[in-house]
Amino acid sequence: MNINNLTSVAASDGETDATAPVVEFYDPPMCCPTGLCGPTLDETLLTVNEMVLRLQEEGVSVARYQMTSHPQKFLGQPSVMQLVQTHQMAALPIVVVGGRIIKSGAYPTEAEVRSALASATEVR
Repeated sequence: MNINNLTSVAASDGETDATAPVVEFYDPPMCCPTGLCGPTLDETLLTVNEMVLRLQEEGVSVARYQMTSHPQKFLGQPSVMQLVQTHQMAALPIVVVGGRIIKSGAYPTEAEVRSALASATEVR
């Protein structure tokens, strides 16, 4: 799988739970969808990409958006837009799990994402 094409990819086996919460990354501007295309690798982006792949392999629906290529996704999420309007680019990345912002201004750890997924699943 090409790591530069991971914008909104489902689990590798095609099996996702339609009722499961979605993990959405509202990324800062990057040279490509994952930020892993430059001459040097950003360790944080590499870690995030590895987390995304693990979650997708487990059937979690994960989407990544950038304002320049997915403006409607930003505009369609009022809480995300409010953060961007208030804090501008310092608000990014913003990570949403099950419709709830779990972190802004930095990427969450995998433990934080899994905790948010567990909480979102309990609410359903």
